[in-house]
Amino acid sequence: MASVHPLASEPDWLSSLNPPQREAVLTTEGPVLMLAGAGTGKTKALTARLAWILANRLAWPSELLAVTFTNKAAREMRHRLGTMIGPAAEGMPWLGTFHAIAAKMLRRHAELVGLKSNFTILDTDDQLRLLKQVIAEANLDEKRWPAKALAGLIDRWKNKGQVPADVPAGESFAFADGQGATLYARYQERLATLNAADFGDLLLHGIVILERHADLRAEWQRKFKYCLVDEYQDTNAAQYRWLKLLVGERHNLCCVGDDDQSIYSWRGAEVSNILRFEKDFPGARIIRLEQNYRSTPHILAAASGVIAKNSGRLGKTLWTAMNGGEKVNVVGVWDGPEEARLVGERIERLAREGAGLEQVAILVRAQHQTREFEDRFIAIGLPYRIVGGFRFYERAEIRDALAYLRLVNSADDALAFERIVNVPKRGLGDKAQALIAAHARATGSSLSHAAAGIIETDELPAAARRNLATLVGDLRRWRAMADTTPHPELAQIILEECGYVAALQADKSAEAAGRLDNLAELVRAMEVYDDLQAFLEHVSLVMDNDRSEGEAKVTIMTLHAAKGLEFDHIFLPGWEEGLFPSQRALDEGGQASLEEERRLAYVGITRARRRATILHAANRRVYGQWTSSIPSRFVAELPAEHVESETTLSGGPSLWRAALGDGDPFAHLERGSGRGPGWERAASRGVKRPGVIEGRATHVTVGGRARGEFAVGVRVFHQKFGQGTVRAVDANKLTVSFDASGDKLVLDSFVEPLG
Repeated sequence: MASVHPLASEPDWLSSLNPPQREAVLTTEGPVLMLAGAGTGKTKALTARLAWILANRLAWPSELLAVTFTNKAAREMRHRLGTMIGPAAEGMPWLGTFHAIAAKMLRRHAELVGLKSNFTILDTDDQLRLLKQVIAEANLDEKRWPAKALAGLIDRWKNKGQVPADVPAGESFAFADGQGATLYARYQERLATLNAADFGDLLLHGIVILERHADLRAEWQRKFKYCLVDEYQDTNAAQYRWLKLLVGERHNLCCVGDDDQSIYSWRGAEVSNILRFEKDFPGARIIRLEQNYRSTPHILAAASGVIAKNSGRLGKTLWTAMNGGEKVNVVGVWDGPEEARLVGERIERLAREGAGLEQVAILVRAQHQTREFEDRFIAIGLPYRIVGGFRFYERAEIRDALAYLRLVNSADDALAFERIVNVPKRGLGDKAQALIAAHARATGSSLSHAAAGIIETDELPAAARRNLATLVGDLRRWRAMADTTPHPELAQIILEECGYVAALQADKSAEAAGRLDNLAELVRAMEVYDDLQAFLEHVSLVMDNDRSEGEAKVTIMTLHAAKGLEFDHIFLPGWEEGLFPSQRALDEGGQASLEEERRLAYVGITRARRRATILHAANRRVYGQWTSSIPSRFVAELPAEHVESETTLSGGPSLWRAALGDGDPFAHLERGSGRGPGWERAASRGVKRPGVIEGRATHVTVGGRARGEFAVGVRVFHQKFGQGTVRAVDANKLTVSFDASGDKLVLDSFVEPLG
């Protein structure tokens, strides 16, 4: 095909590019890495590159492979192309997401992996149903070895491009005492029998076909004259191998990405893919897009100062032609409620000054942080929306927990009974529930009362009858405890004794840990209410807070969900050690996880166009216990000349120095160890270190008494009931005779030993 180069007249979409963007567009031959920092116009440059290739007839639309991560990104790219070059953009059959393109290719060669071209792509529910069958066929207890956990393992193996024979023996032992790979193989056989594939198969089958069939590989490599990949830093091992197989020897590959924004390792993304680009593709051009069109100089300098502490990066320096702007505001507050109050006040002030609420966002590290802001905004009438998730009280685990509490509060609550009768699963399926409902109608009684009656008959199978009897007995016992047990502690007891916490602890999915954190936050939220009834009334008011969809609202979302977005005003709460960076992430991933947490901080700061406010609290309350916190190491990494610090605490920053002493308390954490001189100094002053106990977020006193060491006769202190003496110990539950209020049943995590 003849090349028309250069164009007779330069189009506006080309002349509007800055020099590095222009270089990335015109360097069409050979491998190119467009290292595009936050807000540097990478989509504009990538789309202009496609337009240049098509306008100059370097390739037909069908000879271009353009891969994105989301359908939204693909639609935006196609729309922009249409405005640049017209209808030619519509004729690009190979512009789309990894999975969409891989599925289209697989249908052409399905028989090579034992499928027909009309194979079905299973959704998550169908995948879990099939895995349950596989687990049952292997005579395994699905309660002990959940299908969801096996699905997570198989997804991880497929993200690595591993067929069952490739799974290392050590990883196979992660499920059913070494049967993981065998069950994976059986699952793949069942998929083939059903003429079906899951999402992981779309790429995995493609890799198998391209690696085993050199003729087809060569055919596809000849077909795609130019390959373009967006968000390359988010690719996993399977996507990387698939791309390398398609690029071939021509190496006309342009990858666009930012190693400083690689924040999805928990999805399988490997930042090493972008870091080794030059090694994988010799002679590659690295073109850095560093001119930022989004943020003020102070915001960019603050973000650059933090990310510069990472060692595993290609390196770039963001700059802007803009002048002025406010310094990044770092605010120290006393506790979580004050943090929410202060943010609410500042947002109201912004609104009075003319700022639109839709241009204000609160970005949290963990989903459970949203609860405090939601409660505060409801109280002051500030409209908000949760993006990328449910409102706190709408989340499934919270609604389940609330149903248990409602049923304890009112035995006649039929909707609550229906929700929890088989949650967690206790063998009371649709047939059992239908029998209970029929008995309730026949006797004119509530479902709870009907359940209590039906267990005295032979209507239900023996196993179901035993499980229902246990539930009925537990509900009676919990209602009796409500008179003497503080409602937050009662909630924790219910969640543990009903098996809900244990079920989440056994769940190995990425979401399970966050769901446990949400339950912990629910228990904490109850503490400010006089009793269970008052708390449930509050929740009802919150859930009734439906507003017009057209109304401007403050956005609340996680840092992960905020990637790719931008707002005028950003609030970044919870910048404390253990919360951000996440202690769980550090414990599991060490230095690599620390660098990813730092990239997350960089992403958060660079979402702001005009103003960024970072907050850290001196105290958080977890499981009824006030826990001292120290500011995140990322706060200390902010360049002082670009930061304006303030505190609502008496003594200001000297408070932290007094708590920590001289020197760097985080030095040991950079090396991934568990504790060091900084923590020893902190411990001697009563500062507490965040950690994880039995799979749930909690806080333990560094160097202090470990939980579970309470004995009869020990004197303890409770935040609500004051001082008392332990009279009996039952696992983690204590019967305490309090000096002022008599005997109470409490959890050991709610009390501190005296003396």
